[in-house]
Amino acid sequence: MPGLTYRLATEADIPAISALMDRAIDSLQRPYLSPAEIAASRLSMGLDTQLIADRTYFLVEQDEVPVGCGGWSYRATLYGGDQSAVRRDARTLDPATDAARIRAMYTCPSHTRRGVGRLVLALCEDAARAAGFRRVEMMATLAGEPLYLACGYRAIERVQKMADTGPPVPGVRMGKDLA
Repeated sequence: MPGLTYRLATEADIPAISALMDRAIDSLQRPYLSPAEIAASRLSMGLDTQLIADRTYFLVEQDEVPVGCGGWSYRATLYGGDQSAVRRDARTLDPATDAARIRAMYTCPSHTRRGVGRLVLALCEDAARAAGFRRVEMMATLAGEPLYLACGYRAIERVQKMADTGPPVPGVRMGKDLA
């Protein structure tokens, strides 16, 4: 897509990333979740600022406007943002035995199906591979599952409730070999 650039996100990007996430959650999940489930999904989604601190979170821009974001992690947490009810685990993973995590992927609703998500995935996979990981895993939303399947991910486990509180919000734990 013409005009797309990417870089590692900084703390100064947090407000723009949060706004992008809000638009994506509100819009892209509508075909998959009820309004109550979309509201509840905020208990398990959002930005984990540890990813920005770890320098593993990418921001994709078109003409300097954020249109996508996502990251990878060498920490044990599979999903969940700073405000989420999901328990996070900052323990570091062993690249020889553990899968890196793909985390907090969002695309601006006006930019879906234009290669933004594939770009973020490729950046994350390349960085995880460079760090020595041979496999990646994620907790995908139902809205994200078609993209991840198209990019070679396979379902490992379906969960009916990603957060311990609120209405059940389904998700799919997915993985991919990086070989």
